[in-house]
Formats: sequence, structure tokens, C-alpha cells
Amino acid sequence: MDQHKLRSLVFEKTGVKIDIDDPVFALVALNEAVLAETVERHIALIDAASQELVQHARAASGLGAQHAGGRKPVVLDATNEPVAAAAETPSAYAPAPAAGPVRPIATQAPGITPRELRLLGAAAGVAVLSALLVLGGQAAFFKPGLTAEQSAALASADKLNKAIQKLDPKVREQLQTELQK
Repeated sequence: MDQHKLRSLVFEKTGVKIDIDDPVFALVALNEAVLAETVERHIALIDAASQELVQHARAASGLGAQHAGGRKPVVLDATNEPVAAAAETPSAYAPAPAAGPVRPIATQAPGITPRELRLLGAAAGVAVLSALLVLGGQAAFFKPGLTAEQSAALASADKLNKAIQKLDPKVREQLQTELQK
């Protein structure tokens, strides 16, 4: 981990200056250690599963019993390298044995899981309750009908209409043409 490189990267991306003695670098180191341990554990599990798979494949195809001339069969690991040769040359990586039976790896995920169905149902319920709350609030605070001013204006318009009907037809036509302008 190059602290100077990380420091300049953080400054370029965020504009925040951090010191090399900043506690964030301790978190980065801790993260690297945890990640390395997890990767080693997963590599060991994958190697154990692949060795078991090779053994099952050999047993199923009968390769273990088909060696002629009393030769010792060559056992290969997941990388098709002889296991005996790997034991002779020391390496930094030594896989740990599997802690129990190796579970098969899921190759396909189901379309919708039961958990997702429950979450969808809860979301639909919340949406319906929200809609009902909005409609209930609107119904409670909505005042149908006309205001007093609107009712008075309509009554006045009705009186004017009746008064116009009583006028002389010539004057009525002039008044209506003037009102339409």
C-alpha cells in the first residue's frame, strides 16, 4: 500500500487533504488484512471443492483403475498439475482442508425469492395506505359549493338578465352587442 499514492488519489477525487499519519490509513491496512484472510479462506475452499470434483469425475469415468503396468496413478489438482509435484516444491500457499462437506455452488438464481415477494407486498400495502390517507385528507378538507360572494354575483346576474328581458327590443339588442364586445 503506497500511502502517498492513496493520499494524492483522495485529494484528486474529493479535494480533501489527508496526512500520512491520518487514522484512515490504519483502516485501509485493517481492510487489506481482512480481505487477504478472506481471499485465502475462499481459495482454500475452492481448491478443496475442485479436488473433490476431480476425484468424483475420475471415479465416475473410471480413470483411477485404468493405469497399466503397475504405475502409480498421477493425481491432478484443479489446475491439472500433479499433486505430488506440488508437495515437493514449497509454495507460499497451502490450502486448508475443507471444514465439512462442500456445498454446490448455485448457478442460477430464482426469478423472485420469497423475501422479495414479502418486500413487494409490504411496498404495495404502504402505497395503498398512502393513497387512502391522501384521499381521506382531501375529502375531509374539501369544501364543495360556492362562496357567499359567488352566490351573490350569480343572484345579481340573474336580476340583470330579468331586467334586460323587460327592456325594449331595440335597446336590448344594443345592450347585448355592447356586452359581447
